[in-house]
Amino acid sequence: MAAPKKGRRSAGSPGRPGRTLSLFLIVVAAMVGGMFWSGDTHPRLGIDLAGGTTITLKAQNTPGKPNAINKTNMNTAVDIMNRRVNGLGVSEAEVQTQGKDNIIVNIPKGTNEAQARQQVGQTAQLYFRPVETVAAGAPTPQPSSSGSPKATSSGKPGAKASGSPTASSKDSGGSKATGKSSGSPSATASSSTQGRAVTSALKKAPSPKPSDSSGAKTSPSPSASASQSTAALQKKFQALDCTSKAQRSKANAGAGPKDPIVACGQDSNKQWEKYVLGPAALAGTDVKKSQGVFDQQNAQWIVTLDFTGAGSKKFSKITSQLSKQQSPMNQFAIVLDGNVESAPSVSQTLSGSAQISGSFNQQSAKDLANVLSYGALPLTFHEETVTTVTAALGSEQLKAGLIAGAVGFALVLIYLIAYYRGLSAIAVLSLVVSAILTYTIMSLLGPGIGFALNLPAVCGAIVAIGITADSFIVYFERIRDEIREGRSLRPAVERAWPRARRTVLVSDFVSFLAAAVLFIVTVGKVQGFAFTLGLTTILDVVVVFLFTKPVMTLLARRPFFLNGHPWSGLDPKRLGAKPPLRRSRRTGGSATSSDHPKEA
Repeated sequence: MAAPKKGRRSAGSPGRPGRTLSLFLIVVAAMVGGMFWSGDTHPRLGIDLAGGTTITLKAQNTPGKPNAINKTNMNTAVDIMNRRVNGLGVSEAEVQTQGKDNIIVNIPKGTNEAQARQQVGQTAQLYFRPVETVAAGAPTPQPSSSGSPKATSSGKPGAKASGSPTASSKDSGGSKATGKSSGSPSATASSSTQGRAVTSALKKAPSPKPSDSSGAKTSPSPSASASQSTAALQKKFQALDCTSKAQRSKANAGAGPKDPIVACGQDSNKQWEKYVLGPAALAGTDVKKSQGVFDQQNAQWIVTLDFTGAGSKKFSKITSQLSKQQSPMNQFAIVLDGNVESAPSVSQTLSGSAQISGSFNQQSAKDLANVLSYGALPLTFHEETVTTVTAALGSEQLKAGLIAGAVGFALVLIYLIAYYRGLSAIAVLSLVVSAILTYTIMSLLGPGIGFALNLPAVCGAIVAIGITADSFIVYFERIRDEIREGRSLRPAVERAWPRARRTVLVSDFVSFLAAAVLFIVTVGKVQGFAFTLGLTTILDVVVVFLFTKPVMTLLARRPFFLNGHPWSGLDPKRLGAKPPLRRSRRTGGSATSSDHPKEA
């Protein structure tokens, strides 16, 4: 029989269990310390345990697209809402469709609940529209019959522009547009021309085709159609009261991006103003990136917009045209969901990027940037119901689940003590270490990836008790089998490990595979069960390899276990062990080992 190579350890050799155990305990201590250092000493709770808000959103058809409510657009809306909520750092928010035109959003308590509710159903349709006229937000007094009506403009007396290489234009509300200058000369405002702005805008508006008394459609002349549309839009502009929320929400209902509209906005003093705006020159799809940043120069929060290549060309074109106009027609309005967020003036050609400024704080700037970054919803949604979910029922269920887990753990402990006696101490220590690791990782994953503990996840952790205990039983039974064959404890521990290791790995692989498939093919709370089951399965392998095995190797050197004490669980007599194995020599001088003692 060839001698083993020097320096190569056999599969059953003990190695260095003390070093392995020490490194493992150091890592566990570091993770626990990191949990306390981060301040997140408790796992985040899901909506069924912590409570929260459930919002029901009903989809509405987009103007001009009567068949927009379909499966594709609904799934797109769910995806955008999910990304918006995740961008806020909300943990375990659930967004899913219900029926053909409803979306249910569950937002757990204790997160950015208010911001999520505000943003989740926001359409975020962003347009850049040229300003045709501006007036005070109250309804315009009806003109006398002696003259034709004319709208007046506030003129934005505070508007100004800079001619620096990186242009910056600012209106009275603090709004700015920035970009790379092309060197266009700045225009000066003339108040004498502002009264004509509304008329020039209204002439561009299309009108519906009228029908005669017989019901047959007629084709009026273009001048008659424009005149009718101009009169209708001018009347709507004069009657608009921007101080009324109901009127603001309906100001441009049904208008498309190519239609001139009337809209409302606020200046820096929070005073309402109304606008007549031309057709959209840019859309939100032309924005590549949006961020909420702090402007050090002006000491205020702003929202920056970076355009795509095509968007940059469009922005350059519209600012070139506006820079040649007089106030207020040298302004462009940044319109979000029909409301004017800001209306900066332009004095030179800009391209590449823009910025929205005004009365932003850090939260509102980042909220707007978050909404714009993930694009506009393909549908308009109406908030049907908002329900506050209490955690009372979930707490009762959690209490019942924890009681069930404690009862199950106690039964497992009683079985281990009755059957394995001293070996049960190793099993209990391993279960405690596994529980500490599970709790610590769940606490760290809360702020890390937004993991939240829900009732199904608790069930997954309880099921993991059986999986973990099963691994210990496999190893202990392999050791006892070796002792029954007549081997002493220390070689039995090492010889049992390779066979037990294979069994544990195969068993845990099957459990992890089932958890992974369940996580992929399911949604919602069932994923919490699958995630916890998969996590505890991985931890079972780690604990068995790096804790249970080294501890068993070290304790096998202690007289209590080594001498087979009756309460050690490894008593050869109780196990029915065979006589010790003996060595016999053949004629050729080679040593062999037999499983039974040589008969006399």
